[in-house]
Amino acid sequence: MSALVIERVDPFDDAAFDAWFDAVTASWLDVRGPDADVWARGELRAELRQTSETTDRRAYLGRADGVVVAGAWMAMPLLDNLHRATIVVAVLPDHRRLGHGTHLLDHVEAEAHARARTSLTGEIWWPWSLGSGGEGSPGREFAVARGYASALVEVRRLLRLPVPAEVLDRLSAEAAARHGSYTLRSWVGPVPEDIVEGWAVLDASLNTEAPTGDLEVETPEPDVAKVREMEDLVVAQERTLYHTVALDPDGQVVAYTVIGYSSQDGRSYQWGTLVAGAHRGHRLGLAVKVANLRLLQSERPEVPTVSTYNAEMNTHMIQVNEAMAFEPVEWLGNFQK
Repeated sequence: MSALVIERVDPFDDAAFDAWFDAVTASWLDVRGPDADVWARGELRAELRQTSETTDRRAYLGRADGVVVAGAWMAMPLLDNLHRATIVVAVLPDHRRLGHGTHLLDHVEAEAHARARTSLTGEIWWPWSLGSGGEGSPGREFAVARGYASALVEVRRLLRLPVPAEVLDRLSAEAAARHGSYTLRSWVGPVPEDIVEGWAVLDASLNTEAPTGDLEVETPEPDVAKVREMEDLVVAQERTLYHTVALDPDGQVVAYTVIGYSSQDGRSYQWGTLVAGAHRGHRLGLAVKVANLRLLQSERPEVPTVSTYNAEMNTHMIQVNEAMAFEPVEWLGNFQK
């Protein structure tokens, strides 16, 4: 077996980026099937090209005998959680079990350790039929063999659109009966200036307010600049964001939800949903999600699905999603070393 030659991908080198994207995407689709929610080429290119103040993102390409056989990706926070790095390693189907994945992971781990990252997390998907443990999944077995342990298991669910208006009406009425003193506000695009500070506070708390299992994560500092940087990236990726918030009687943001629409693949993806702890019990999670789905369906009636992830232990949000008719399709394991 020839030694693996590893290079860091220059995202402005179209040939190198395309070779990396093709390898990683082919590997993901082989494992996850054609309905996998993989990012489009232009979206990943824009992310890697962004000059970010918040995240150091890197891509790596592995070749054997001059042939592309593997790719990897790593993201390291720059303003908080400075002990962490998230890693993905993907090997093309015809080149697995030859040591390429191990060699590439060694290389990326060394890059993380050189930057004082002591907690490494890998994301691994497996079919719904394998159950929450994922035993038998090649990615899981590889991670465990390399010293990673399961820290958080999530379920990917898919909502097929459109959801009938009468269903949304019923769910909205159920929620409204409990949240009379709150106001819902929906919009498309950037977060309005008059509520962005409150939005940033709630958004920062998602890292630890949502179930995190055994993941070693810290709550980041609220930062409007982070919100705006993310929105700049969304524009570069040709995505559109749909938002709904709940405001308390003082006009403070106490619940929010976001759906991202990709013009690259025509699909939509549920991003964060969170209700501030002091305001739970008023069905605000259901209220904002139903209102936001109405907004999406009115603006993008052609969208076929919305994809979402929830921690297996997040029973409340799972109940909300099941009430809206989301169906489980696969598992995502967060493995930590």
